[in-house]
Amino acid sequence: MPLSPNETRELLTRLGHSPRRFLGQNFLVDGNIVRKSIELAEVTAADTVVEIGPGLGTLTQALLETGATVWAIEKDQTLHHHLENTINANGRFHLQEGDAVEHPLASLPAETESFKIVANLPYAISTPWMDGVLSGALPDRMVLMLQLEAAERYAATHGSKTFGAISIFLQSAYNIAPGHRVAANCFHPRPDVDSCLLNLVRRPRPIIFKTSAKALVRGCFQQRRKQLGALLRGRLPDDGRAWLAQITAQGYSEKSRPEQIPVTLWQELALHPSLT
Repeated sequence: MPLSPNETRELLTRLGHSPRRFLGQNFLVDGNIVRKSIELAEVTAADTVVEIGPGLGTLTQALLETGATVWAIEKDQTLHHHLENTINANGRFHLQEGDAVEHPLASLPAETESFKIVANLPYAISTPWMDGVLSGALPDRMVLMLQLEAAERYAATHGSKTFGAISIFLQSAYNIAPGHRVAANCFHPRPDVDSCLLNLVRRPRPIIFKTSAKALVRGCFQQRRKQLGALLRGRLPDDGRAWLAQITAQGYSEKSRPEQIPVTLWQELALHPSLT
């Protein structure tokens, strides 16, 4: 069972550790949410699971109880030491001390063919970490605890103010399945905002944006008030004329702004000869 708020405070006191806000250390103290994370990810004993920032090991222990093998990365030295000394899973728990942005898959062996990610992501690293995941071997499933604002950006659809480059990159590789909203009182210390379990299922044919295509899309959204025709001028050999013709055929125009264009048309831009 997960630690209660009082048990969490007592353990942190014994460890001489104060939660570090800059590392996003809000520890989950609600057993129902732990179980919901595992249920959404459909974790079984046959699975290999990557966990980011295991902290005190609440989710880690629950994952291991399913029989799954867990690869985890923890940046905080005190918590890393605590996990090393308290979790014994007969070779099914592999823990790395380090930065998840630099090691987004926790040094999971490259030959691993199938895996899932279940994690409580610190807000400060969520987007750069996700960018790293989308640049390599893709997990079959991801269930991610995120601040609600981040989850909304990832799941945003065109036409909304939160729709942006990360929305396009993520939704080109993953379908968004029903998730679960998580109240702030499920954590210690209590964060200022609610969170969300974002439930992601890999698409049958995921589309991965190359580095050059990502840079172009990000460049467009950094000037999202400008019109597409002006944004593409000089960025592509043909100034994007072929792609602009495609969006015109779908009822948009070169005067459209980036957030007005749906994900499927941004995917077409990723196939431009100069970006592949």
